[in-house]
Amino acid sequence: MNIIMGALEVRDSVLEYINTADERLLKVVKAVIESYQEEEIVTFSVDGKAITRMAYKTELASAKLEIKNGEIISQDDLEKEAGNW
Repeated sequence: MNIIMGALEVRDSVLEYINTADERLLKVVKAVIESYQEEEIVTFSVDGKAITRMAYKTELASAKLEIKNGEIISQDDLEKEAGNW
C-alpha cells in the first residue's frame, strides 16, 4: 500500500523513532539535521546569489580575521579613494 504522508504524520512517525532510538541512531539523526541546517539558505548577496549558513559562517570568519590583521580602511579613506575613481 502506497501512502503519502503529510508533514504532521511524518513528524509524528519520526518522533516515535526518536523516542525509542538508541544512541547510534540519535547521532545519525543529529548529523543529518546539522548537515541540513548548514546547507540552509540564510541570506542573499547584493547581486541576488543565495548564501548558505556554512558560506555565511566562512565569510564572517574571514572578515573577522581581516579585521584582526588590521586589513581595514576607514570610512574617510574609502570616500577619498572613491573620489579618485
